[in-house]
Amino acid sequence: MRVLLAEDEVTIFVTLRDALEDAGHEVIGATDTASALKALELEPAADAVVTDVRMPGEGGLAILDRAMALDPERPVLLMTGYATVDDAVDAMRRGAVDYIQKPFRNEAVLRRLDTLSRVSDLEEENRELREKLAAAGPTGIDGIIGSSDAMQAVFDRVRTVAATEATVEIEGESGTGKERVARAIHDLSPRRDGPFIALGCGALPLDLLEAELFGHEKGAFTDAKQARRGRVELADGGTLFLDDIDDMPLPLQVKLLRVLQERQFERVGGEETLSSDFRVVVATKVPLRNLVREGGFREDLFYRVHVVPVALPPLRERRGDVPLLLQAMIERHGGGRAFEVTRSTLKMLERYAWPGNVRELENSVQRAIALAGGGARLEAEDLLPQDGRWRSTAEVQVEVRPLREVTRECEVEHIKVALEATGGHRSQTAELLGISRKVLWEKLRDFGIDPEESGDGG
Repeated sequence: MRVLLAEDEVTIFVTLRDALEDAGHEVIGATDTASALKALELEPAADAVVTDVRMPGEGGLAILDRAMALDPERPVLLMTGYATVDDAVDAMRRGAVDYIQKPFRNEAVLRRLDTLSRVSDLEEENRELREKLAAAGPTGIDGIIGSSDAMQAVFDRVRTVAATEATVEIEGESGTGKERVARAIHDLSPRRDGPFIALGCGALPLDLLEAELFGHEKGAFTDAKQARRGRVELADGGTLFLDDIDDMPLPLQVKLLRVLQERQFERVGGEETLSSDFRVVVATKVPLRNLVREGGFREDLFYRVHVVPVALPPLRERRGDVPLLLQAMIERHGGGRAFEVTRSTLKMLERYAWPGNVRELENSVQRAIALAGGGARLEAEDLLPQDGRWRSTAEVQVEVRPLREVTRECEVEHIKVALEATGGHRSQTAELLGISRKVLWEKLRDFGIDPEESGDGG
């Protein structure tokens, strides 16, 4: 982070500046209010401000006010040797994120800045997701989001075929969004002002499915107390969408073939031949060609519906789409609340296979929001299934130690090498390492290193 450090006590300024720089922060120094206010105008701007309350000039609260005026999202951390409850309340009311009383350990400031940095990174990640989602809008189609190459190919095919009257066969696993694609084809077509009529072919037994498809006359069967129009008739002037056509019984396939060829039909129990002008879009969760080979689907009907195929990829093959879908679903189901997802959780979601595809992801987001309570973060354990067979695929299989732990070990070894090179002389060791003697002393104390073991310790 780029940190503005405003402190007029030289000892605190020097040691805290060294500690910040050793931790990898870029420090902009100021020892009075005027220079701190001037530093706030610098570009690039400071990512965070650490300021003493009692400073020559107007003081730290003036620095706080100006910092918040220039960037209300920038964190400001106040230091003071005169801490009172009233001061703390006033500082928080003006926008300070924290209040530290002197004397303090430099590590306390570093830990607070580290936390602020992680929060800032998380907010930036979520902002990037929202921007990607907004950018993806024009490249998608109504109700469908995706920036992957696989989905771009789908969008191109949909836009091209929608303007025609060609029959479309959408193939994809359960949960990939086949009905959304069918609706998009209808909405982009010249028939957009007509009805969009959908029927799931696997949801009903043969007799009821036939009646739903073609309608029935009064008295055609028990409980048929009045005539009813079927989906074919209702789709006149619009689009008929037959979902899960792979589940349609063979006897009904024969009757559907005639309707598709002639656009004529009879209601169940009726003798009058009726006509309907509709476009056909079908969806299947398995390749129809395979069903034809197995005898489960008529070959002549296959060629009637397999005019323009659209293959919907499973979510596991849509590289980069999970973050976009996640953000869109949070906005759809979050009730106006802002929710966060950490980078590690997002990586787990991207590694997970999503056997239920987009539908499973949406269910997971709804579950995580419900379990978040009053919190603002969606947790991995709520977004991912508890079934260990699937969960193991999303988790990192190798042991990865915390970076801080590895960095500490390397730092200890490097300091020992420097001590050995200087015969344990602290001043020379500090100079060799490019840090102050005080910072070296603090590290020797914190790491439990005895310089006497490496030389004279001078």
